[in-house]
This record gives sequence, structure tokens and C-alpha cells, in this order.
Amino acid sequence: MPQLFIGNKNYSSWSMRAWVLMRQAGIEFEEVMLRFDGFNADSQFKRRLAQISPAAQVPVLVDGAVTVWDTLSIAEYLAERYPDHQLWPEQAAHRAHARSICAEMHGGFSALRSACPMNIEAHLPEVGALIMRDKPAVGRDLQRIVTMWSELLSQHKGPMLFGKFSIADAYYAPVVMRLRTYALPVPPEVSAYMERVKQLAGVNAWIEGALREHDFLDFEEPYRLK
Repeated sequence: MPQLFIGNKNYSSWSMRAWVLMRQAGIEFEEVMLRFDGFNADSQFKRRLAQISPAAQVPVLVDGAVTVWDTLSIAEYLAERYPDHQLWPEQAAHRAHARSICAEMHGGFSALRSACPMNIEAHLPEVGALIMRDKPAVGRDLQRIVTMWSELLSQHKGPMLFGKFSIADAYYAPVVMRLRTYALPVPPEVSAYMERVKQLAGVNAWIEGALREHDFLDFEEPYRLK
């Protein structure tokens, strides 16, 4: 059975992508959670992870003799390893579009990711209001996401971005968590999509796990005191 190494569910957005993809698609795996205790080379987290992956970052998928790191690489590996699960959209043009928006998430939206770190347990609407007032780059990132999701939902008629659940929805699930935590403003059709993502069995299971952690890490908490 493959092993998936992840970080804290409350904070680790990259871990969430791979975990939700596998759980929602019905791919069996063993979860190995490595608690964040810091990100310096001498932290227990980094020392343990360096034994598994040269990048020493989560998530990491170990499938027999194969070790795959980086969320997008894991998604591509799983799509090849489990073709019957149809993790990418069926049509070639739609697959290309889905890959493009995943790559855009992978390398973009730095303002949103920096100002609004994933924190599933927290509810910070007042922080979100200040961010929208003071950080115009976050507003631009948000508008791009709203436009992207709205266009895809209109084109494919939902309920997910490309009709059926795909890698793209798993990839943007942590963004849904960020928008919810900071109560960033979105139109009704986007809010409805966010609720559908939240209700996915894989996403719901991740949220429940995050809420059970009760592990306050001050270096992951720019806005709250313990």
C-alpha cells in the first residue's frame, strides 16, 4: 500500500492537495503525519523528512520502490498509476486546461498565499477585511481565482470545476479553506462551489482531522496568540 507523508492538517496546504485527491478518488494509502516543529535543517520534521525525500518537504508519496515528491508530480504519478480513476478530465483540451490552472496555482497567487496562510481551525474575518483593504495584490489574486472558477463552472455546468471531481478541485481545495478562514468576498456561484468542495467526503475528512489536532504552532500563526 502506498504511504503518503504529510504535515499538520490544520496548516499544510500542499499536503492537503495530495491527501484529498487520494481519499476522494478512493485510492487506498497509509497516512504518515510528520508534525511541524520548525523548518530549520535541525528540526525533527526536516531530519525525518530528509531520510525520505531529497527535497525534505511534504507531501511525499512512497509507493514500493518509487518515491514521488511535489504535489503536482504526485498527482501526475497517480493519474498514470490509477488510470481507471480518471483523475484528469476526459477530453484532451480539458486536461490541458486543468493542468494549466494547477500549474498556475503551483507557481502563482503568492500574495494570497503569503497574507492568508491556511489555518482551518481559525476564523479570521476581521483579518481578511484588513488584508483586502491594505494589500491590493491579494485582491488581484482573489479576482483571478473568482474569474477562473466562475468561467469553469459556467462552461462545465458544475458541480466541480470540470464537471466531475478532478485533480483541479483537489488542487484548489486549500484555497477554499483560505477564503473561508479569512471570509474573503466572493460571488454566490463561487460561494456555492466552495460549499460543495467543503462537503466532499475527502475534504470533510481532512477538515475533521485538522480540527482534532489542537496543535497551536506559533510560527504558523501570524495573526493569533495562543
